[in-house]
Amino acid sequence: MTYLDFEKPVQDLETELSKLKDVATKSKVDLTDKIAELENHINDKIKELYTNLTPWQRVQVSRHPDRPYTLAYIDHVSNKTFMELHGDRTVGDDKAMVGGFGEIDGQTVMFIGQQKGINTKMRQIRRFGMANPEGYRKALRLMKMAEKFNKPIVTFIDTPGAYPGLEAEERGQGEAIARNLLEMAQLKVPVICIIIGEGASGGALGIGIGDKVLMLENTWYSVISPESCSSILWRSWNFKERAAEALKLTAIDMNNNGLIDGVIPEPLGGAHRNHEEIFATVKAEILKHLKTLNKINPEKRIEQRIEKFASMGVVHDLSEVNA
Repeated sequence: MTYLDFEKPVQDLETELSKLKDVATKSKVDLTDKIAELENHINDKIKELYTNLTPWQRVQVSRHPDRPYTLAYIDHVSNKTFMELHGDRTVGDDKAMVGGFGEIDGQTVMFIGQQKGINTKMRQIRRFGMANPEGYRKALRLMKMAEKFNKPIVTFIDTPGAYPGLEAEERGQGEAIARNLLEMAQLKVPVICIIIGEGASGGALGIGIGDKVLMLENTWYSVISPESCSSILWRSWNFKERAAEALKLTAIDMNNNGLIDGVIPEPLGGAHRNHEEIFATVKAEILKHLKTLNKINPEKRIEQRIEKFASMGVVHDLSEVNA
């Protein structure tokens, strides 16, 4: 288990619990009551910590190395029926963006998402989930395929941003993301977008236009990361906690501002502490929203989707101000 800096009290208690269990095993002394008491104390401490997380601490939890990534969600939600599809038919197959068909309770769904990589080597191959233009073009190709066969789309968002390399800009990174925004807004099939970790900038938005946009409880969604915001405003990363607070990037903030459609609760202590529970919760959310969205006429669904995003933000009419 990897512990974050603010989880030190929990780490100390769980170390104590491990020692107590070792003593009970080796000495054959009945310490059941003591163990149960300590376990309850640990749960209370975790609940206390996670009930009062700061925005920066939620950013830390969203990046926890033990959190499940996109492919883990897809495999469990689709009961191992996932068939990955590759390539954008133009440049190549971007490993940072994955997608393909899978079944969820007998219903075929197109799953798409960013994959960060589960170890050092895979993180390098997948560029920590930062997709090139061909990744977004692959995603769009798969979305149009799903539309052709009238299959709903579920996207899993977990990226620190689109890949910022020179070659990505040369191949049209901005155009690829913009094209996805335009096309996703007009897809005739239901689209559900779920932020399972980091949702940074256009890299997240490139697969984030949906009928329902949901965030896991301990994730973030913003135009910029707290570190980058801090470095721009204060020329230093030392103000990242202040930047995280100002950006209003948590799931609660986003929901209160009407920028997402709901918050998915995580297990006690975060998704990294109980993978099976979060998989089951996410699956139930997908099924719930698909049941509702499938009943809506495609044209009406597109109209509602466009209206939802068009109504976001604040508009000032300068002609009225100058009058």
